[in-house]
Amino acid sequence: MASVPTKETIKRRTIEDMKKLGVHKTQYNRIIDMYSELVYQYLVLNKKFEDEGYEYETYTAAGGAKKAPIVATLESLRKDILAYSDRLCLNPKALETVTVEKQQQSTLAAALSAMDGD
Repeated sequence: MASVPTKETIKRRTIEDMKKLGVHKTQYNRIIDMYSELVYQYLVLNKKFEDEGYEYETYTAAGGAKKAPIVATLESLRKDILAYSDRLCLNPKALETVTVEKQQQSTLAAALSAMDGD
């Protein structure tokens, strides 16, 4: 596996992607920073998980097996990353919502403009 990109690289790429999608505002940079940190942590832990041979279970003192802590952490990070990607419109479903909202605003603006013309 290739090396993990830095948090700053992830942040820069996220901003570039958001600009290409037309959803970036500088006011979002704090949230982008948190998102970038989560993605960075996920990539680092995922690399560690891979390097350690994907040990997904640990054994308890009683001899039973349970989910390895790294697996639980990765699952939690995935959920958090998904939530942030929704807020930042970085996935198709979230972007559809923004597009629909923009269309509704445009329709409203058109209706108001038509009323002003009367």
